[in-house]
Amino acid sequence: FCRVDPYGFERPEDFDYASYEAFFSGYLVVLTRRAIKWSKLLKGKNSIQKSLKVKRYIRKGIPNEHRALIWMIVSGAQTNMEQNPGYYHRLLEGEKNDKLVEAIKTDMNRTFPDNVKFRKTADPCLQHTLYNVLVAYGHHNKAVGYCQGMNFIAGYLILITKNEEESFWLLDALIGRILPDYYSPAMLGLKTDQEVLGELVKMKVPAVAELMERHGVMWTLVVSRWFICLFIDILPVETVLRIWDCLFYEGSKIIFRVALTLIKQHQAFILEATNFPDICEKFKQITKGTFVTECHSFMQKIFTEPGSLSMATINKLRETCREKLLSQG
Repeated sequence: FCRVDPYGFERPEDFDYASYEAFFSGYLVVLTRRAIKWSKLLKGKNSIQKSLKVKRYIRKGIPNEHRALIWMIVSGAQTNMEQNPGYYHRLLEGEKNDKLVEAIKTDMNRTFPDNVKFRKTADPCLQHTLYNVLVAYGHHNKAVGYCQGMNFIAGYLILITKNEEESFWLLDALIGRILPDYYSPAMLGLKTDQEVLGELVKMKVPAVAELMERHGVMWTLVVSRWFICLFIDILPVETVLRIWDCLFYEGSKIIFRVALTLIKQHQAFILEATNFPDICEKFKQITKGTFVTECHSFMQKIFTEPGSLSMATINKLRETCREKLLSQG
């Protein structure tokens, strides 16, 4: 068995190879079938129009060989890159903000210590690429600069695109457009969305919402990393990538779909909790095991389990939650 997965991550000591093998042999068939369908859809072209068919294809998973291209196109990153030739390199050649550079450097060794491609001994070492992407982004979006969590997201983008400039533009798509105000210094968007999840749980899984309230557990304690890291280091890599496929196409509501599915699916388990630490522990547990490893069936679940969830509903909840947070100061 391979100790390192295809993305360079070392598997933990307690990794369950047997159940992974059982899942993956079946999933391989799905991947092969999807790859043929995608090749027919693309017909060797580097372009694609948004359509119901494309949306359906994306929900069923983008094969790895097409993933970077499709993310670039559907997120708008490709258009932005083409409209700004040379911009990324000019950012790297320009004046640097020392404080920003220092903050990024500090986080370099903390980014994926369990990934062989990010080690100083690796050749090429992706730390250098990651550093460039984050420094360029911090100078491109001065309102955000650099914030912990961005290093993990940029790192994943680099692993998939294997391209510095594309990773930069995808990071811009996520932080600038798809995730509303998650990484600004006040993190208002992030705090808002955690409250929005709380409201959605009240509507869709009221017993869990009641349990949280009864024990005074704030949502931010159990789900903040889900939002900040977009499930990186929370769920298995393959599952995270499938979530991101949909995130780039359908936007931030996908995060709520995933969160609600995890909570709804494990409702009975969560409700066994009898105190504060117990609840926190249950939330750690629900992101492990075969339910989340089997990414194909998991992704089908996120579109059925939470029921209807429109962007309009989310935006309405965002307005009220944001106002509440601002009034609390």
